[in-house]
Amino acid sequence: MQYSYNQDKRDIVFANAQNLNASFKDLGIVCDAIRYKSVPNAIDTLDATISGVMPMLYRKHNKHMGARHELGGRKGRWPIKCAKEVRRVLVNAMANATNKGFDPDLMYVVHASANKTLIAQRRPSKGALFVTGGPSGYVSARMSNLEFARVEVGLSTLDEKKLSNTMVRRIKAIAKIAPKRKVEQKKEAKKEKKPLLQKGEKREEKKEEKKEEKKAAIVLEKQQPAQPVAEKKEQAQPVKQEAPKAAVVEEKK
Repeated sequence: MQYSYNQDKRDIVFANAQNLNASFKDLGIVCDAIRYKSVPNAIDTLDATISGVMPMLYRKHNKHMGARHELGGRKGRWPIKCAKEVRRVLVNAMANATNKGFDPDLMYVVHASANKTLIAQRRPSKGALFVTGGPSGYVSARMSNLEFARVEVGLSTLDEKKLSNTMVRRIKAIAKIAPKRKVEQKKEAKKEKKPLLQKGEKREEKKEEKKEEKKAAIVLEKQQPAQPVAEKKEQAQPVKQEAPKAAVVEEKK
Protein backbone atom coordinates (compact mmCIF):
# COMPACT_ATOMS: atom_id res chain seq x y z
CA MET A 1 0.00 0.00 0.00
CA GLN A 2 1.42 3.38 -0.99
CA TYR A 3 1.17 6.31 1.41
CA SER A 4 1.82 9.98 0.84
CA TYR A 5 4.30 10.13 3.74
CA ASN A 6 7.58 11.29 2.17
CA GLN A 7 9.98 10.59 5.08
CA ASP A 8 11.59 7.35 6.21
CA LYS A 9 8.71 4.88 6.51
CA ARG A 10 10.54 2.34 8.65
CA ASP A 11 9.03 1.92 12.14
CA ILE A 12 6.07 4.11 11.11
CA VAL A 13 2.72 2.41 11.71
CA PHE A 14 0.08 3.33 9.11
CA ALA A 15 -3.65 2.88 8.70
CA ASN A 16 -6.04 4.17 6.05
CA ALA A 17 -9.64 4.24 4.90
CA GLN A 18 -10.71 4.64 1.28
CA ASN A 19 -13.85 5.69 -0.57
CA LEU A 20 -15.38 7.52 2.38
CA ASN A 21 -18.65 9.31 1.68
CA ALA A 22 -17.55 12.43 3.54
CA SER A 23 -16.25 15.90 2.75
CA PHE A 24 -12.52 15.78 2.04
CA LYS A 25 -12.26 19.41 3.20
CA ASP A 26 -13.70 18.60 6.64
CA LEU A 27 -11.55 15.47 6.83
CA GLY A 28 -8.48 17.62 6.14
CA ILE A 29 -9.45 20.01 8.94
CA VAL A 30 -9.80 17.11 11.38
CA CYS A 31 -6.41 15.72 10.32
CA ASP A 32 -4.84 19.15 10.90
CA ALA A 33 -6.29 19.17 14.42
CA ILE A 34 -4.64 15.89 15.50
CA ARG A 35 -1.36 16.09 13.59
CA TYR A 36 1.81 16.04 15.78
CA LYS A 37 -0.23 15.28 18.91
CA SER A 38 0.22 12.29 21.17
CA VAL A 39 -2.23 9.47 20.59
CA PRO A 40 -4.17 9.96 23.87
CA ASN A 41 -4.36 13.71 23.23
CA ALA A 42 -5.61 13.10 19.66
CA ILE A 43 -8.31 10.72 20.92
CA ASP A 44 -9.43 13.33 23.49
CA THR A 45 -9.58 16.02 20.77
CA LEU A 46 -11.77 13.86 18.53
CA ASP A 47 -14.04 12.79 21.39
CA ALA A 48 -14.53 16.42 22.42
CA THR A 49 -15.67 17.30 18.90
CA ILE A 50 -17.93 14.24 18.57
CA SER A 51 -19.62 15.00 21.89
CA GLY A 52 -20.11 18.67 20.93
CA VAL A 53 -17.86 20.11 23.65
CA MET A 54 -15.09 21.64 21.53
CA PRO A 55 -15.33 22.77 17.88
CA MET A 56 -12.61 22.35 15.27
CA LEU A 57 -10.61 25.36 14.13
CA TYR A 58 -11.09 26.13 10.42
CA ARG A 59 -8.09 28.05 9.09
CA LYS A 60 -9.40 27.63 5.54
CA HIS A 61 -12.70 26.74 3.85
CA ASN A 62 -14.36 29.04 6.39
CA LYS A 63 -16.27 31.51 4.24
CA HIS A 64 -19.54 32.69 5.91
CA MET A 65 -18.67 30.56 8.96
CA GLY A 66 -19.47 31.76 12.46
CA ALA A 67 -16.93 32.59 15.16
CA ARG A 68 -16.77 30.39 18.26
CA HIS A 69 -16.07 31.65 21.76
CA GLU A 70 -14.45 28.28 22.61
CA LEU A 71 -11.78 29.09 20.00
CA GLY A 72 -11.23 32.64 21.19
CA GLY A 73 -13.41 34.24 18.51
CA ARG A 74 -11.91 32.29 15.60
CA LYS A 75 -13.99 30.48 13.01
CA GLY A 76 -14.91 26.85 13.49
CA ARG A 77 -17.64 24.22 13.74
CA TRP A 78 -18.24 20.57 14.66
CA PRO A 79 -17.52 18.10 11.78
CA ILE A 80 -18.90 15.15 13.74
CA LYS A 81 -19.15 12.68 10.83
CA CYS A 82 -15.57 13.31 9.69
CA ALA A 83 -14.26 13.17 13.27
CA LYS A 84 -15.83 9.72 13.68
CA GLU A 85 -14.18 8.48 10.47
CA VAL A 86 -10.74 9.79 11.45
CA ARG A 87 -11.11 8.33 14.95
CA ARG A 88 -11.89 4.91 13.44
CA VAL A 89 -8.72 5.07 11.33
CA LEU A 90 -6.68 6.21 14.35
CA VAL A 91 -7.97 3.27 16.41
CA ASN A 92 -6.93 0.91 13.58
CA ALA A 93 -3.45 2.43 13.59
CA MET A 94 -3.24 1.89 17.36
CA ALA A 95 -4.17 -1.78 16.88
CA ASN A 96 -1.51 -2.15 14.18
CA ALA A 97 1.07 -0.59 16.52
CA THR A 98 0.14 -3.04 19.27
CA ASN A 99 0.56 -5.97 16.89
CA LYS A 100 4.04 -4.71 15.96
CA GLY A 101 5.11 -4.50 19.62
CA PHE A 102 4.73 -0.75 20.21
CA ASP A 103 2.87 1.00 23.01
CA PRO A 104 0.30 3.30 21.34
CA ASP A 105 0.01 5.54 24.41
CA LEU A 106 3.66 6.57 23.94
CA MET A 107 3.36 7.30 20.21
CA TYR A 108 2.58 10.45 18.23
CA VAL A 109 0.54 11.20 15.11
CA VAL A 110 3.33 12.12 12.69
CA HIS A 111 1.19 11.77 9.57
CA ALA A 112 -2.48 12.59 8.99
CA SER A 113 -3.89 13.56 5.63
CA ALA A 114 -7.12 13.45 3.60
CA ASN A 115 -7.54 13.63 -0.17
CA LYS A 116 -10.29 13.38 -2.73
CA THR A 117 -10.19 10.07 -4.62
CA LEU A 118 -13.28 9.40 -6.74
CA ILE A 119 -15.99 11.53 -8.30
CA ALA A 120 -19.19 9.70 -9.23
CA GLN A 121 -21.61 11.50 -11.53
CA ARG A 122 -25.24 11.27 -10.51
CA ARG A 123 -28.32 12.03 -12.57
CA PRO A 124 -32.02 11.66 -11.87
CA SER A 125 -33.88 8.46 -12.79
CA LYS A 126 -35.53 8.02 -16.20
CA GLY A 127 -38.98 8.93 -14.95
CA ALA A 128 -37.79 12.21 -13.41
CA LEU A 129 -35.87 13.78 -16.29
CA PHE A 130 -37.97 16.91 -16.03
CA VAL A 131 -39.15 18.70 -12.92
CA THR A 132 -41.78 21.39 -12.70
CA GLY A 133 -40.90 24.93 -11.85
CA GLY A 134 -40.29 28.30 -13.40
CA PRO A 135 -42.43 30.38 -15.73
CA SER A 136 -41.99 27.94 -18.61
CA GLY A 137 -43.47 25.10 -16.59
CA TYR A 138 -40.57 22.61 -17.01
CA VAL A 139 -36.89 22.86 -16.14
CA SER A 140 -34.44 20.11 -17.05
CA ALA A 141 -32.95 18.31 -14.04
CA ARG A 142 -29.21 18.79 -13.57
CA MET A 143 -26.49 16.30 -12.79
CA SER A 144 -24.64 16.25 -9.48
CA ASN A 145 -21.30 14.80 -8.38
CA LEU A 146 -20.69 12.51 -5.42
CA GLU A 147 -17.14 12.94 -4.11
CA PHE A 148 -15.33 10.25 -2.12
CA ALA A 149 -12.26 10.75 0.09
CA ARG A 150 -9.35 8.86 1.59
CA VAL A 151 -7.76 9.24 5.04
CA GLU A 152 -4.23 8.24 6.10
CA VAL A 153 -2.82 8.16 9.63
CA GLY A 154 0.76 7.34 10.67
CA LEU A 155 2.08 6.80 14.20
CA SER A 156 5.65 6.89 15.46
CA THR A 157 7.68 7.28 18.62
CA LEU A 158 9.58 10.49 19.33
CA ASP A 159 12.85 9.41 17.69
CA GLU A 160 14.76 12.46 16.45
CA LYS A 161 16.81 10.36 14.00
CA LYS A 162 13.75 9.12 12.08
CA LEU A 163 11.69 12.33 12.16
CA SER A 164 12.50 15.68 10.61
CA ASN A 165 13.48 18.68 12.72
CA THR A 166 10.16 20.38 11.99
CA MET A 167 8.20 17.36 13.22
CA VAL A 168 10.19 17.13 16.46
CA ARG A 169 9.83 20.86 17.11
CA ARG A 170 6.06 20.85 16.59
CA ILE A 171 5.54 17.71 18.66
CA LYS A 172 7.39 19.25 21.61
CA ALA A 173 5.53 22.55 21.24
CA ILE A 174 2.12 20.84 21.25
CA ALA A 175 3.14 18.64 24.21
CA LYS A 176 3.71 21.79 26.31
CA ILE A 177 0.30 23.24 25.42
CA ALA A 178 -1.68 20.02 26.04
CA PRO A 179 -1.51 20.00 29.90
CA LYS A 180 -2.71 23.63 30.06
CA ARG A 181 -5.73 22.82 27.89
CA LYS A 182 -6.64 19.87 30.11
CA VAL A 183 -6.64 22.13 33.19
CA GLU A 184 -8.86 24.64 31.38
CA GLN A 185 -11.30 21.91 30.35
CA LYS A 186 -11.56 20.74 33.98
CA LYS A 187 -12.33 24.28 35.13
CA GLU A 188 -15.01 24.64 32.45
CA ALA A 189 -16.54 21.31 33.48
CA LYS A 190 -16.75 22.50 37.11
CA LYS A 191 -18.43 25.72 36.01
CA GLU A 192 -20.97 23.76 33.98
CA LYS A 193 -21.83 21.56 36.96
CA LYS A 194 -22.70 24.58 39.15
CA PRO A 195 -26.10 25.91 37.99
CA LEU A 196 -26.66 29.66 37.87
CA LEU A 197 -29.07 30.78 40.59
CA GLN A 198 -31.29 33.85 40.69
CA LYS A 199 -31.46 36.35 43.57
CA GLY A 200 -34.55 34.79 45.19
CA GLU A 201 -33.03 31.28 45.06
CA LYS A 202 -29.79 32.53 46.62
CA ARG A 203 -31.71 34.12 49.52
CA GLU A 204 -33.65 30.92 50.17
CA GLU A 205 -30.41 28.92 50.18
CA LYS A 206 -28.82 31.31 52.69
CA LYS A 207 -31.89 31.04 54.97
CA GLU A 208 -31.73 27.25 54.83
CA GLU A 209 -28.01 27.32 55.66
CA LYS A 210 -28.64 29.56 58.70
CA LYS A 211 -31.41 27.22 59.93
CA GLU A 212 -29.10 24.23 59.61
CA GLU A 213 -26.35 26.06 61.53
CA LYS A 214 -28.78 26.88 64.37
CA LYS A 215 -29.94 23.26 64.53
CA ALA A 216 -26.33 22.06 64.69
CA ALA A 217 -25.56 24.53 67.53
CA ILE A 218 -28.59 23.32 69.52
CA VAL A 219 -27.53 19.70 69.09
CA LEU A 220 -24.01 20.51 70.34
CA GLU A 221 -25.41 22.27 73.44
CA LYS A 222 -27.54 19.24 74.27
CA GLN A 223 -24.58 16.89 73.89
CA GLN A 224 -22.39 18.91 76.34
CA PRO A 225 -22.69 17.86 80.07
CA ALA A 226 -24.75 20.24 82.28
CA GLN A 227 -22.73 22.38 84.78
CA PRO A 228 -23.87 22.77 88.49
CA VAL A 229 -25.58 25.99 89.54
CA ALA A 230 -22.81 27.05 91.94
CA GLU A 231 -20.15 26.92 89.23
CA LYS A 232 -22.34 28.98 86.92
CA LYS A 233 -22.73 31.73 89.58
CA GLU A 234 -18.99 31.83 90.19
CA GLN A 235 -18.37 32.18 86.47
CA ALA A 236 -21.02 34.93 86.20
CA GLN A 237 -19.87 37.07 89.23
CA PRO A 238 -16.21 38.15 89.02
CA VAL A 239 -14.24 38.16 92.32
CA LYS A 240 -13.44 41.64 93.75
CA GLN A 241 -9.77 42.27 94.48
CA GLU A 242 -9.06 43.84 97.94
CA ALA A 243 -6.61 46.72 98.09
CA PRO A 244 -3.60 46.38 100.43
CA LYS A 245 -4.11 47.74 104.03
CA ALA A 246 -1.15 50.14 103.94
CA ALA A 247 -2.59 51.97 100.96
CA VAL A 248 -5.97 52.35 102.78
CA VAL A 249 -4.31 53.98 105.88
CA GLU A 250 -2.45 56.54 103.78
CA GLU A 251 -5.70 57.62 102.15
CA LYS A 252 -7.33 58.30 105.57
CA LYS A 253 -4.40 60.56 106.66
